[in-house]
Amino acid sequence: MFPTIRVGPLSLQAPGLMLLISLWIGISLGEKSAKAYKVSAEKLSNLILVSLVAGVIGARVVYIAQNPQAFAGNLLSMVSLNLGLLDVAGGAVTAIIAAFIYGQKKEMDLWRTLDALIPFFGMLAIGLATANLASGDAFGMETTRPWGIELWGATRHPTQIYTMIGALVTLNLVWPPKQGAQKESGGQKEAGAQKESGVDFLIFIAITAGYTLFIEAFRGDSTLILGGIRADQVIALLVLAVSLWGLDRKLKGERETFLNS
Repeated sequence: MFPTIRVGPLSLQAPGLMLLISLWIGISLGEKSAKAYKVSAEKLSNLILVSLVAGVIGARVVYIAQNPQAFAGNLLSMVSLNLGLLDVAGGAVTAIIAAFIYGQKKEMDLWRTLDALIPFFGMLAIGLATANLASGDAFGMETTRPWGIELWGATRHPTQIYTMIGALVTLNLVWPPKQGAQKESGGQKEAGAQKESGVDFLIFIAITAGYTLFIEAFRGDSTLILGGIRADQVIALLVLAVSLWGLDRKLKGERETFLNS
């Protein structure tokens, strides 16, 4: 655990720094990915920036609404850079809404845009895992395995590192795409087109949900519901089921189009 990094006289918050680095790399890779999926790199970058700004503002507003007493004595703390003063769920919902509105306004194809965002989502997952490792959040259960790490007074499963590995492997499996391997979501063929738009994204989401479902079993800070069921596993299972269902429909449509051509 390394919550701060000292650079000369400066003391930087390691979790925030790790997250910022991952976002910067994700945006850069997303711009390169845009061409392969026939999406405007400028629009894609703007969409990411709009959603990030909206997400941060939304996360802080929701946190303030839930914990107004935390800011009663110091209103300036409302603009604090402390990541602990953000509501993740509220920020995620706000970011998704902002991204959807921007995408609709700019007439961006939904599935091709999601495909192009795969490297951004992958780097975000890696950045979050690295930030959690730095802060000690999302820690694992106690273990006697030789690869356990010392954290919070015990030897624990390095679930943050498990997540980093899972995200890296998933990103490597799905991205970058093969050039000319995608067709428009409307069904019109292009030269050398074979793959339905959205397939890569759904595969990425399915694999991500799968490794999350597995890693969650080793977490030591899970939220339990209904007498012991891990909430994040339930969410991961639902996401996995929906993504596999969507992938099945996409592939069926792809096969039917191929047979009718």
